[in-house]
Amino acid sequence: MTVRVATWNVNSIVPRLPRVLDWLDRTAPDVLCLQEIKNTTEAFPAEEITARGYEVAAYGLGRWNGVAILSRVGLDDVVRGLPGEPGFDGQAEARAIGATCGGIRLWSVYVPNGREPQNPHYAYKLEWFEKLSDLVGEELRNARPFAVLGDFNVAPTDDDVWDITLFAESTHVTEPERAALKKLRDAGLSDVFPRPLKYDHPFTYWDYRAGNFPNNKGMRIDLVYGNEVFAKAVTDSYVDREARKGKGPSDHAPIVVDLEL
Repeated sequence: MTVRVATWNVNSIVPRLPRVLDWLDRTAPDVLCLQEIKNTTEAFPAEEITARGYEVAAYGLGRWNGVAILSRVGLDDVVRGLPGEPGFDGQAEARAIGATCGGIRLWSVYVPNGREPQNPHYAYKLEWFEKLSDLVGEELRNARPFAVLGDFNVAPTDDDVWDITLFAESTHVTEPERAALKKLRDAGLSDVFPRPLKYDHPFTYWDYRAGNFPNNKGMRIDLVYGNEVFAKAVTDSYVDREARKGKGPSDHAPIVVDLEL
């Protein structure tokens, strides 16, 4: 069975919907994990997506954050939120949703940004990672294909940012954040590394500031972490830079992963 799975931080689903619909038509993923939908569960614009044969599971609590999974190969055992996940500043946040799609267990995640190492949001980020690690440990008890996909807000290595010297006092590259990613790998997940469609390294995020995208001043912070069954089934993986071009794009590009199961 051939399955195409993708992940994309769309940076608000409502203004980005025409681009998402066009991308679904052109790329034809069987499953698309979305992050930063910036919408509520009830208000997610599902009608035009379901008209294309996809089922939709969304989890949003308002104007920030939010995640979703779109699938045309089944959408079962949906779970919204991580078990025991922390909130920030006394508020719950919609940052994770899981579902089984065509026999593959998938979690779409939007890891907290962290803002800066001295900010309380950074401690929240690390605490959230701990709950994600707990979830991964539970999911790995099952032998089925399993992956966590989404915006991890961490660059795994120095090569995953365009100029590491500019990030000396910043989040996304600190040792504790990278240690949190390593803990996921040590548990049994592999980084499904995508091939770039341009340049030598596959960045997934470019700030909106003038010149960052055409000058490839990017970061690889959107990741696909899969268990052994998932990783061994990968036949191709790439970053679709074309989706970052044009008028009104997200500041992230989707990652596409093809599997033969």
